[in-house]
Parts: sequence; structure tokens; C-alpha cells
Amino acid sequence: MNVEELKFDEKGLIPAIVQNATTKEVLTLAYMNKESLEKSLQTGETWFYSRSRQELWHKGATSGNTQQIVEIKYDCDQDALVVFINPNGPACHNGTTSCFVESIYQNKEAVETTSADYQILANLENIIEERDIDRPEGTYTTYLFEKGVDKILKKVGEEAAEVIIAAKNRDAEELKWEASDLLYHLFVLLREQKLPFSEILQVLKDRHEEKQGK
Repeated sequence: MNVEELKFDEKGLIPAIVQNATTKEVLTLAYMNKESLEKSLQTGETWFYSRSRQELWHKGATSGNTQQIVEIKYDCDQDALVVFINPNGPACHNGTTSCFVESIYQNKEAVETTSADYQILANLENIIEERDIDRPEGTYTTYLFEKGVDKILKKVGEEAAEVIIAAKNRDAEELKWEASDLLYHLFVLLREQKLPFSEILQVLKDRHEEKQGK
């Protein structure tokens, strides 16, 4: 499709929903005009139009948190976009993975039925990022970040050993708890290293596609 065929509003803008191409998490809602969309297509990174500053802006130009575009789709009315990206850091200026972190409604029953899927890992990553940014007193995650990488690495090693022991003992109940602890501490380590979990998923995806091609 030609950019000219899209339906921009009376101000020459079109809403662009930015979504993580790997996790499918919605990261932010921004706006593009024709020029920013064309720059996005030319550079392969997201450019938007700031309604408050009334100017183009390149996501990550200052912070380094650029967004590599994987795909851009438009809706059936041709007046809205979804931009699938690989993030090079947080999408939100507050330092969180997504701009959408607060809930005004949550169906606990529905959440419980879907808690086994990836979303619970995305939620865990978001919470750990928030703890790293805000450092609330009295939380274990804050304690780990303040103690630094050596403490975090020690905990990862300890939890890995506990997983091994539980598995050797054929204790499934213990294993699930120790595996959960290991995952939590691994996510803390990834945050300390500034390595998004989406990059781990991308490696797994690439390996899977490579094997499928053989």
C-alpha cells in the first residue's frame, strides 16, 4: 500500500500502536504524520510526531532506546497503524517496558486462567523494572539491586543448585517452587545487565526457525 492511501485525520496524523514483535505486549500509543511514517519506512526505526512540541521525534535519539521496526500493519478503515518492533530498551520515558502499567480493572478469574502463559513473565519483567527504577524500601528486589551483581549472581547460583537437588530427589512439588525462584532471580539478573527478555525469546525463535528449515 502507498502511504498516500492511508487516512490521516484533519491534523494530518494517524495513531500508531507500538507492540513488541516477540511478546506481543502493547508498549505505547503514539502518532505519525506522513513525514514521520516515511522516515520510519526509510530508516527501519520508529519516528513519531509530537503533538505537544509539534515536531518530529526519533524514538531513542536521546535515550538510546530505539525501536527496530519488524512490520507495520494498518486497520480495515486505513486510519490506524500497529507497529511491531524489537525494542532496544524501555518504551516509556519513565523507564518501564511499556507505557501501560496501571490497571483500572482486572478480572481476577480470567487472570488466573491465563497465568500459565507468557504474560505472567512479561508482568514479572515489568514489576522488576519498576522496582529497579523506584527502589521502594523494604522490598527484596530493591535489596538485590542495591547489593549489586555479585549478590544477584550468588542467588542465581544458589537457586540453580536448589533446582538440581529437587530434581535429583524427584520432588515435583519442591521443583516447581525452586524453578520459580530461579526464574525470578534470572529476571533480576537480566534487568541488572539491561538485557530485555524479548531478546532471549528472539534467540529461541531463531533457533527454532533454523531447525525447522533443516
